[in-house]
Amino acid sequence: MSGKVAMAVLWAGLLAAAIAVVWSKHEARNLFIELQGLHAERDRLDIEWGQLKLEQSAFAMHGRVEQTARVNLQMVVPRPDEVRIVKP
Repeated sequence: MSGKVAMAVLWAGLLAAAIAVVWSKHEARNLFIELQGLHAERDRLDIEWGQLKLEQSAFAMHGRVEQTARVNLQMVVPRPDEVRIVKP
């Protein structure tokens, strides 16, 4: 009788181990899919960051700043007689 009980316990253990292997493989696949998605998002954000840095450098160029000051703010370079030098 104890042999049948031992065999039943071993079969139950084997079944539990098989289910655990299947579940862990499933979890590993899900995590890998999530990792791939995060890598794709990282790559997209890296590209966007590079584009923003290029845009920032283009907007910070002296000619662009001067053009914006002239067109949008109606700023002009003062005439020499309009310049006042203040000494501390």
